[in-house]
Amino acid sequence: MHRKFLTNLFFLLGLNLIVKPFWIFGIDRTVQNVVGGQVYGLYFAIFNFTVIFNTILDFGINNFNNKNVASSSSFLPTNFSGIFSLKILLAFVYFVVVFVIGLIVGYSRSVLGMLMWMAFNQFLSCFILYLRSNVSGLLMFKTDSILSVIDRVVMIVCCGILLWGGVTEKPFQIEWFIACQTFAYLLTIAIALPIVLKKVKLHFPTWSPSLFKKILWQSLPFALLALLTSLHNRTDAVLLERILPANSGEIQSGIYASAFRLLDAATMIAYLFSVILLPLFAHLLQKKENVLPLIKTAFSLMFVYGILVATISWFFAPELMNFLSKHQTNISILVFKLLMIVIVPLSATYIFGTLLTAMGEMKKLNIIAAIAVSLNFSLNFLLIPHFKAVGAALASLCTQLFLIIAEVLIVKRLFKQHIPWKYLLQLFLFVGLTIISTYGISLLHWNWKINCMLAVSCIGLISFAVQLFSVKELKKNLKKDIVPTEE
Repeated sequence: MHRKFLTNLFFLLGLNLIVKPFWIFGIDRTVQNVVGGQVYGLYFAIFNFTVIFNTILDFGINNFNNKNVASSSSFLPTNFSGIFSLKILLAFVYFVVVFVIGLIVGYSRSVLGMLMWMAFNQFLSCFILYLRSNVSGLLMFKTDSILSVIDRVVMIVCCGILLWGGVTEKPFQIEWFIACQTFAYLLTIAIALPIVLKKVKLHFPTWSPSLFKKILWQSLPFALLALLTSLHNRTDAVLLERILPANSGEIQSGIYASAFRLLDAATMIAYLFSVILLPLFAHLLQKKENVLPLIKTAFSLMFVYGILVATISWFFAPELMNFLSKHQTNISILVFKLLMIVIVPLSATYIFGTLLTAMGEMKKLNIIAAIAVSLNFSLNFLLIPHFKAVGAALASLCTQLFLIIAEVLIVKRLFKQHIPWKYLLQLFLFVGLTIISTYGISLLHWNWKINCMLAVSCIGLISFAVQLFSVKELKKNLKKDIVPTEE
């Protein structure tokens, strides 16, 4: 555990823990309740549809760029103008593909209008991620942390005014929600772009087919991985809406969306880990330094977080769901329980998948991702007709378990390291004590919110009691930096 990783991780998490919970529980959840489950279910299905084809926008360039900016000081000034031009070209292709596929799957004219608006938002979001990949690649983690929350802060203000400001007599429309996203993304770009341009000489975007071909060829493995990941992560809601009859599909998609949005929010912490870890892993590997201590530290933190979220969500599911929405059923609670278990393997893949990406093991990652897509689609087509949203949740859980097992085995083989039995025992002991203590606390006749906070505190203490973390080690590594700061 090193100073650069810890200090920037805590700063990044701190900012997001201030902003994101209010966004999730104050804004996003309120919008779901105001517009209704069926309308939000359609929005969520279209959102996932646009995300699936997001690979065309990115084509793996963001991860490719982040890795290379961290490894070479000359990469950013040399390639920024060319990549910027390529992004515009890819955006045009993306819009055409989304529109054509939207027609093929049978979306109505009104839905196609919403689809293209949301596709534009995906372009803006992807461009922000490209700008941030340059910032984090330069190891400017604090700047990147601030950029990571600007769009949500703007949306909180805009949606808050529309929801509670009394500026309109009409009920909140889902189209307003999409428009707020557009404005927030544009403002974030206006702030991020000048930061990146300070590091490069500003050139007018150039048309260079040879450069485009070179960049696309080098980023192709990253693009394929992004596409496969989108397919096995994001198609559940789309398949629910398409496989089941019209009204049932939208309703079940809404039930699934209600739980998945919380999983998506919880996964954001794991994603933030990967934002810092990818350039750090790339930097350490380029200098041929030992990454194993950082892997163990990151995994321990992520494992504790995943088990905490999954356990709290399981034992306090009815209270949490009823607190967030008044229209919950036994089915929606079960879907929530199953999906929140997914956070455990899913968060771990952000550690090992990021490591394998930094190592350049894209072929192995793409092979297991392709298998995961086949597994996910097969399970969804098998389970959704019979179990609907519950079936989609089970398919997601099985897929993520397969992925993390495969990635751990690959990393173990590459490093030729055996996982210490003592460490495995600590992990199992932590899980067992966490489940027992949280179950016991959930039976207390106190306010459920107090019980929940007590359980979180108890889980934190257990992680230290079983020595997954050491206060002495924390102090020692906070004084030790692994990379020079560039801020």
